[in-house]
Amino acid sequence: MATGSNGARRIASLLRPKFESGVCRSCQETLGRRNYASAAESAAVSPGPSSKTSPFPVVKPVYTINAGVVLTRPPQVTRDLEPFEKAYYFYQKRLNERLALPFTKYFYFKRGTPADVDWKKKIEERRTAARDIGKYNAYSSDAWNDELLLGAPESEPENQVEALVQDAESTANATSQDTSKTEEIPRPFPRITEADKQGDHRSLNRLLPRTLYLLVRSKQGFWKFPSSPVEAEETLREAAERTLAQSAGVHMNTWMIGYHPAGHHVYNNRKPTIDQAAGIQHAGEKTFFMKSRIMTGQADLSANVQNLDDFKWLSKDEISQHVGAQYYSNIKNMLADR
Repeated sequence: MATGSNGARRIASLLRPKFESGVCRSCQETLGRRNYASAAESAAVSPGPSSKTSPFPVVKPVYTINAGVVLTRPPQVTRDLEPFEKAYYFYQKRLNERLALPFTKYFYFKRGTPADVDWKKKIEERRTAARDIGKYNAYSSDAWNDELLLGAPESEPENQVEALVQDAESTANATSQDTSKTEEIPRPFPRITEADKQGDHRSLNRLLPRTLYLLVRSKQGFWKFPSSPVEAEETLREAAERTLAQSAGVHMNTWMIGYHPAGHHVYNNRKPTIDQAAGIQHAGEKTFFMKSRIMTGQADLSANVQNLDDFKWLSKDEISQHVGAQYYSNIKNMLADR
């Protein structure tokens, strides 16, 4: 055995308390450790007269727990198509004309009859079976030329809808018995609303293909989601419902999604305040966000009790331009890209 090991064992035997010879070596070591631990514990509980206390009292950092609400308005229409998607769908329509069987007109119209003459006239005007993708004849000598130039209006959905409506109007007016008035077919509502044109960020009728979120502004000029401290004996969901009513009013029909927060944000005070009497240090705020969805109504800050002076319905991209970088980094994963 090494000399160092023998020396350490001898020193340990001298420090070990003496026991009767009837106690085995393993129990002696166990009892010795317990005696040391008990002595240390008694010394910590009842300090002697010579012990000194620290002149600086130990303070406990405390955070204010807030309940935040991520109130959303879901998309109202399908998303806008990408340029590649527009070209793909247009190509599929042209391909369908190539693969479709030709119309056997002589099965329906006898050669030389007025019906046959009328059909030839109309087919020359239209030159295509599809009314929404422009003039194209899949069975002519230039049928191969079915590609569109970049930026061609024929691939735009708005242009295709207008072509279908105009074709329906011409058909209705041609077959109408009353020639004194022209029949007009109602157009679909546009995807770009008046709120988009005017830049009204308070309207819920803007950015119809995107998800909108309610943000409020304090009188100090900071934008954030509605939030307030959780009161005593109040659950996080109850605090979120109360916060929404106190900040954005009661003129909204909302639905709180779930009972668990979707994310949180921690704000640390630059200069924490210390309460010597309570022995705590106010370190900052921790905000836990509950998701909610608006069904009907609109936000109203006229009776809010949180010193708020403005609100906006913003998309995810717009939120990053209104809030701080640290705040956005904590909430961005809760927000939908669309």
